[in-house]
Amino acid sequence: MKLSDLAKIAGIDYKGKEIEIEGIGTLEKATPSQISFLDNPKYLEILDRTNAGAVILAKKYADRVPESTIPLIDEEPYLKLAYISALFAPSLMKEEGEPPLLKRGCRIGENVSFGKDVVVGERVMIMPGCSIGDDVIIGDDTIVHPNVTIYHGCEIGKSCIIHSGTVIGSDGFGFAHTKTGEHVKLYQLGNVVVEDDVEIGANCTIDRGAIDSTIIRHGTKIDNLVHIAHNCDIGEHCIIVGQAGISGSTTLERNVVMGGQSGTAGHLKIGAFATIAARGGVTKSIPGGKVYAGFPLMEHKRWLRLNAMLSRLLEKKS
Repeated sequence: MKLSDLAKIAGIDYKGKEIEIEGIGTLEKATPSQISFLDNPKYLEILDRTNAGAVILAKKYADRVPESTIPLIDEEPYLKLAYISALFAPSLMKEEGEPPLLKRGCRIGENVSFGKDVVVGERVMIMPGCSIGDDVIIGDDTIVHPNVTIYHGCEIGKSCIIHSGTVIGSDGFGFAHTKTGEHVKLYQLGNVVVEDDVEIGANCTIDRGAIDSTIIRHGTKIDNLVHIAHNCDIGEHCIIVGQAGISGSTTLERNVVMGGQSGTAGHLKIGAFATIAARGGVTKSIPGGKVYAGFPLMEHKRWLRLNAMLSRLLEKKS
């Protein structure tokens, strides 16, 4: 679409240079034929070097836009991106395409539903009741237990195990809010990429990326009832225990352990070999190699001392 047409649909006043826009990209990965946005000042450094053809952003950040990028000035960039995202949302079911390609040694249970252009690797087992969407790729030797749903465009690596009831690739929880309180859906245009040797427990949900991919990297193990939100990047060999919740755009470096019912805020990074004890709440980026506990989060030894002091204080008062 022409940039001027997109701006008009989104309600942005623009009368400058005309370019063709083919899609939406992140600031870091967008091409000159894509549009992006800036709503969080955490990403200003990425704005400085973006290759996006155009960026929607507030006026106060306009001087940071590279010369090769067209600024679209608006005080509600996230809302305007939500309007535009509807124009690039893919069809949820293909009308045309090839039947699933099932390679040597596959075993497919009863009532398994396949979309179009699906590729299933060698010796894959898909048990009864699963739903596999369009353009899904499943690597060799992977086991998919009953009633798993894998949405369109998602990629599952080799030697993975996905347990019953898990949903991979559902929409991330992305809504922009108008000044009068309506919630406008940001269409989720990315996918989920699960690398090799990953195990995902029962009744987990892993949301597709809003624009880019949600990634579960090699060797990570996920317990039952875990939620991983859109655009998270879960590092290699992480352990995520039951009922943990990881908010959007969170990065876990390798070998992070998230205890039961622990959780994170979004847009932060947890360093390699960090451990978050059960019910710990991570609200900001933290370095790796340490054990943390509590809410607000602190190093585990300090949390133990704090609770011991509180206990002694209560005993004195009683």
